[in-house]
Amino acid sequence: MFKGLRPIQYGGREVWPLIEGGKGVAVSNHMSSGAWAAAGGIGTVSAVNADSYDPEGKIIPQIYRTLTRRERHEELVQYAIDGAVEQVRRAFDISDGRGAININVLWEMGGAQRVLHGVLERTRGLVTGVTCGAGMPYRLSEIAASYNVNYLPIISSARAFRALWKRAYSKAAEWLAAVVYEDPWRAGGHNGLSNAEDPLQPQDPYPRVKALRETMREGGISDDVPIVMAGGVWYLREWNDWIDNPELGSIAFQFGTRPLLTRESPIPDAWKQHLTELDEGDILLHRFSPTGFYSSAVRNDFLRNLEHRSERQIAFSLEAAGDHQYKLDVGVKGKSYWVTRNDLLRAREWDMLGFTSALKTPDNTLVFVTPEEMKTIRKDQADCMGCLSQCSFSSWADMEGNSTGRLADPRSFCIQKTLQDIAHGGPIDQNLMFAGHAAYRFKQDPFYSNGFVPSVKQLVDRILTGD
Repeated sequence: MFKGLRPIQYGGREVWPLIEGGKGVAVSNHMSSGAWAAAGGIGTVSAVNADSYDPEGKIIPQIYRTLTRRERHEELVQYAIDGAVEQVRRAFDISDGRGAININVLWEMGGAQRVLHGVLERTRGLVTGVTCGAGMPYRLSEIAASYNVNYLPIISSARAFRALWKRAYSKAAEWLAAVVYEDPWRAGGHNGLSNAEDPLQPQDPYPRVKALRETMREGGISDDVPIVMAGGVWYLREWNDWIDNPELGSIAFQFGTRPLLTRESPIPDAWKQHLTELDEGDILLHRFSPTGFYSSAVRNDFLRNLEHRSERQIAFSLEAAGDHQYKLDVGVKGKSYWVTRNDLLRAREWDMLGFTSALKTPDNTLVFVTPEEMKTIRKDQADCMGCLSQCSFSSWADMEGNSTGRLADPRSFCIQKTLQDIAHGGPIDQNLMFAGHAAYRFKQDPFYSNGFVPSVKQLVDRILTGD
């Protein structure tokens, strides 16, 4: 029998220990997060390239009018601040004083600290907390505390939290409202899978969360400070053993994927429909993201194309050496690259299939693409607006010189372009579609039978029953 949840104290009021996962680039917006808070939970406005509106209420397209990357980066930061402020204000109005509103930022997004300061300065009294992951956000506690706002770091291991606590968070312990454990094998979007962990061998989250609680206790953190389980959460009854478990202390739950399929969710109808058609295994944990992090998304034509592109890849030498005794005679137009005999035959085959352009990667390999693909890749790299602190696709870096010092990587893609496009009605098969690995359960869950799309309130009420 499902034990049921009890409300917790958060931001000076009682709320359900249910958090809406923050989904960036215009997905977790005022409608979804405001409704989640109105239902008594903790709604999350994404402060990652959120939408702004004109006086008629229409979304303002984020068009970049300046010439240099540095200037476009400044436009991006202003768009981000203005959009997040607008979304927070609207979400707060919808919440009508119930639940709580958090904002979510990615620490590795371009200008993250400036965006966080800009949003919190203009939304005083409206935001209860900040969730933040994708990197090691050491300054999160300092920034949040300076605005009397809670912070909820997103981590994927006890080791990561220990480093954050010792270096920074222990100095602002009173504002630590929760620690979000985001399971790197189950959660959607970017995650914190380390190089020491096997992406193909998921680990049981219970020992990892137990270790996190032990690390928190070592730091003197009360068991009343919740650990938020994020990634793979669908039916709460499946987590019955976690609730009121003295080994784990207080536990809350984050839902990122299920709120995608609600009436208030702003994603296009085609995206919602596709979620109901997924089967187990249709979500791919991959490393094509220009962030360098692993991430999970629907394995559609967009991701398959990236997979195939990386398969059309050969190593080269700039002089004949070792096995590289054959001069490449396709895809490189007058440049001298030496490859193995087998790779020469493969390259010729790709050339015959229309993949006639070879592009260098930072790893001394060549990938073969069509001339149309090459044109798109080069344009997207040239149009870079610095949406990440460091981008492998364009070589942008948010530092002096604005360069990573590495060759731009054609095996990746412009993440800003594709996430903006899919969120605003672009083709779902030609864009990155983030989702958690439990998304296939939309098809199996009787709650969604006959095409039923719930309101956020109906979803929260359903979750509270254990289903």
